[in-house]
Amino acid sequence: MSQPDDRMKFEEAKREQSVALGNDGQVFEQSLDLITSIDKYDYSYLWSWMGVPIIQMPADVMATQEVIWATKPDVIIETGVARGGSVLFMASLLEMLGGGKVVGVDIDIRAHNRATIEDHVMSKRVVLIEGGSVDEDTLASVRAQIPKGARVMVVLDSDHSREHVLSECRAYGQMVTEGCYLVVADTLVGHITEDKAPTKRSKIWFKGDEPLSALNDYLAENDRFLVDPVLNGKLVLSSSPGGYLQCIKG
Repeated sequence: MSQPDDRMKFEEAKREQSVALGNDGQVFEQSLDLITSIDKYDYSYLWSWMGVPIIQMPADVMATQEVIWATKPDVIIETGVARGGSVLFMASLLEMLGGGKVVGVDIDIRAHNRATIEDHVMSKRVVLIEGGSVDEDTLASVRAQIPKGARVMVVLDSDHSREHVLSECRAYGQMVTEGCYLVVADTLVGHITEDKAPTKRSKIWFKGDEPLSALNDYLAENDRFLVDPVLNGKLVLSSSPGGYLQCIKG
């Protein structure tokens, strides 16, 4: 006897639970305590993708792949290349989808990190641009990588100061196409009190001068994006809660 097709019901239950989880303030506070506790072990630095350090929380990796699979962008732009694992991760997803490229932008792509990326099997889907992410020359180079009619997704993960992230939102947000996502990374900092702020970093960001503040300012001046309540709802063990914005206007 065949079983009833419950796929739509299953997906609807997932959506409902995700939104409910996102509204559970107690669980979110508990997640903040856990994340700040494990940060002393550089937790997000412990993971790799296809042999290359990705420097992301596992939940963010899963969320990003859900977005890419659902929206199938032709071009993904990421500011902040670091060691290269993130651009290669997204490139591998585009490879599985059969096309597209990742444009990685960084003010300083160190020679050994560039070598790691360029020697990788997924390098064929990666374009690296070195320069300040909001410098006009850099932006012109990025725009030149976007074919006419391409679906474009953007991930902002470079300098995390409010002023810089807001400048990036303004510069790169306009490149995101309807239906695709703008991801503002490390919004977690905006939820953490100064006494719990991560200290084992080259720069330390405190509440008020961080990505979440920039994101909120950008949303206040721009009506093209919506904070995805389902995706963000389940990001309780994430560096970027509330940071996944879907473009709802062309």
